[in-house]
Amino acid sequence: MDKMTDTTMATSATTTTGSFGSSSIFTNYPLMSALIGFALAQSTKLFTSWYKERRWDLKQLVGSGGMPSSHSATVTALAVAVGLQEGFGGALFACALVLACVVMYDATGVRLHAGRQAEVLNQILCELPSEHPLADSRPLRELLGHTPPQVVAGGLLGLTTATAVHFITG
Repeated sequence: MDKMTDTTMATSATTTTGSFGSSSIFTNYPLMSALIGFALAQSTKLFTSWYKERRWDLKQLVGSGGMPSSHSATVTALAVAVGLQEGFGGALFACALVLACVVMYDATGVRLHAGRQAEVLNQILCELPSEHPLADSRPLRELLGHTPPQVVAGGLLGLTTATAVHFITG
């Protein structure tokens, strides 16, 4: 009986090691969907910024804020990919969905209002007399959050990305 248990454990260990050895970060469909969604959203910001301002702003490739929301695209792509891979009724999808909702709510709530406060504070700093101790302060970043249309656009981009990657990878 002990010999059979040892054989079963050895087989189990070999199977487990084999499955880790054959899996790759590049075959992780939910992760790839999220990263592609993020990259597409950040790249799209470069073009939407050019369309709006008629100049190329490479900071858009790494900055937060703007159209579409890369945060929303990333977490939506992750949640949809998890749902397509694991099923929409499981605990893993529930976790990904709740994460997506919290991130998108935060983008249109706290972060958006923090950016608006930064605008007001920067205006106050500009109006300070030069002898004031805060007159030389660096301006605060104003583009932090997203408007609801930017979040919706990011969510739609994430949904589309995860669905396309799902069909491409089969």
